[in-house]
Amino acid sequence: MLQQLEVPWAGDVSVNDCFRPVSRYFDRIWRPEQVVPAALQAMRVLVNQAETGAVTLAFPQDVQAEAYDFPEAFFARRVWHVGRPLPDEAAMADAAALIRASRRPLIVAGGGVIYSEATEALRRLSELTGVAVCETQAGKSSLPWDHPLQLGSVGVSGSPAANALASEADLILAVGTRLADFTTGSNSLFTKARLVSINVNPFDATKAHGFPLQSDARLGLEALSEALPHWRAEETWTERAKAEAAGWRSTVDAITQRRVLAPGELPYDGEVIGAVQRSTAQSAATDIVVCAAGTLPAELHKLWRTSTPGGYHMEYGYSCMGYEIAGGLGVKMARPDLEVIVMVGDGSYLMLNNEIATSVMLDKKLLIVVLDNRGYGCINRLQQSCGGAPFNNMLVDSLQFGEGAPKIDFAANAASLGALSEKVADIEELEAALLRARAAQRTYLICIDTDDTRTTNEGGWWWEVAVPEESPSDSVRQARAAYLRGKEKQKR
Repeated sequence: MLQQLEVPWAGDVSVNDCFRPVSRYFDRIWRPEQVVPAALQAMRVLVNQAETGAVTLAFPQDVQAEAYDFPEAFFARRVWHVGRPLPDEAAMADAAALIRASRRPLIVAGGGVIYSEATEALRRLSELTGVAVCETQAGKSSLPWDHPLQLGSVGVSGSPAANALASEADLILAVGTRLADFTTGSNSLFTKARLVSINVNPFDATKAHGFPLQSDARLGLEALSEALPHWRAEETWTERAKAEAAGWRSTVDAITQRRVLAPGELPYDGEVIGAVQRSTAQSAATDIVVCAAGTLPAELHKLWRTSTPGGYHMEYGYSCMGYEIAGGLGVKMARPDLEVIVMVGDGSYLMLNNEIATSVMLDKKLLIVVLDNRGYGCINRLQQSCGGAPFNNMLVDSLQFGEGAPKIDFAANAASLGALSEKVADIEELEAALLRARAAQRTYLICIDTDDTRTTNEGGWWWEVAVPEESPSDSVRQARAAYLRGKEKQKR
């Protein structure tokens, strides 16, 4: 309806075609009988471990109104089984041989560990072999945060413990990960290592010239445990991993436990995360934190602590600003028995906040914490790190047009949408507000002002963001030199 799009060179294009690039299956229903094979194909994709993702069936308005005598068998109850592909025996033997030949191995746990319910199999293999584990964004919560062999996050937003070992490892066992740019530090992190990849998707299993072990993550890890009954990593390597992991846990304590700030000092994301984390201390197994974009994904990847698989829900495949509240509502619909905590920056909040009203209408309570740095602080810092001058990222920039910076009242906005809400002045008030929010029966939003300049200095890794090759600006030339030094680390 109201599809005013016309393409001169293709008469069959409609606005629904915008879904093609982000759908794992797309079909346009030209005739009603086409629904039968299209629905079956859509379900095939939805239950396939490797292909699963969004599917789109586009129904033109005139086809919707047509009648068709569908076969009764189409409406019969059908049970779809999600299969678990077994690893090939020969490939498993070769993968085990590669691991036995290593001395300094490391496991990178991706989202496939969570999706295939392989967390227990991962823990057994890690303890059996003495091989430490680090986690991607999607793989976070694969191993409890306080496990002695848990090194934390890896890559661009990684912990110093994980990245130190990743940069020196001679073998990386990548389990259920796409080996995306942030995980590999733009291909500059695992440069000394041979790569063995367990993945249901052959496209991901063969990335970076890795040895592919196409398999369900849980079955692959279990088979490796059987194939490596007496093998262990070099003892000094395992002990170093435990020491690095313990050191990082102490550092996280120091960052997140800071409550009292200097007069006039605003908290930064890490200190807010600490307050929210403390509020979950008694219910860590029943809380899910949701986030998506901005500075928060990096800070949460480093600092948030999870003990329960699935307790950390981060949309970082697209870094989709505005996902947080809508995504949090979806999480709450899937797990109505759990507390869903949405952490969102003010920029993302402004892009999509109307699902607060939907959550109230559906009686699906969300606990929303808005970190207000008065603009797009993440992009502002990135702009400057590439040698550029700050431009049009912070609300105060509007002063250049002769207007005052907008003063946005996020608590009032949430209240207008039906939520309970309040703005707090500091960490102490935030902790008290979190208690009220947990006791509330409907969606509750808390807003706190944060520092747009501070981030967690510990950890991190190089990320390839191209800088102009020629510029009259000294700062751009300096950034270009740093960029070229980073590129020297890349493995081609």
